[in-house]
Amino acid sequence: MFNSMGETMMKNTYPLKPNQAMHWIGMSVSAVMLIAGCASSPAPTEQMAVSRAAVNNALSTGGNQFAPVQTKSALDKMTAAEQAMADKNYELALRLAEQAEVDARLAAEIVRSTKAQKAADALQEDIRVLREEIERQSR
Repeated sequence: MFNSMGETMMKNTYPLKPNQAMHWIGMSVSAVMLIAGCASSPAPTEQMAVSRAAVNNALSTGGNQFAPVQTKSALDKMTAAEQAMADKNYELALRLAEQAEVDARLAAEIVRSTKAQKAADALQEDIRVLREEIERQSR
C-alpha cells in the first residue's frame, strides 16, 4: 500500500488488546522505577559524620593558624556537602564530604608537623644555651 506521497504504508496486523497494552505499559513503568531506584544513592550520613569530626578536629588543633588554606578548603567543602544533602543530591554530598575529610586530615597533619617542628626547634635552642653555659663554666 502507498500513501499519496508514494511511501509504503504498513498495516498493523497484530494490534494489542487493551489489557495487553496496559500490561506492557505497567511493565515499562515498573522497569523505569526499578532502574531509577537502583540509580539513586542512599544518604551518606556516616561519611558526613566522619567528615564533620575531621573538620572539627582540624579546627580544634589549630588548623586556622597553622594550615589555613587546607582548613578553609575543608570547611567550604563540608558546607557544600551539607547543602547537597539538603538538596538530596547524595552522590555529590558523598564526594564533597570525602574531599572535606581529606582536606581536614591534611590540615591536622600539617598542624601536628608544624607543632612538632616548633618543639624540636625549641629543644635545639635549649641544647645550644646549655652548651654555652657548660663552656662558660668550664673556663
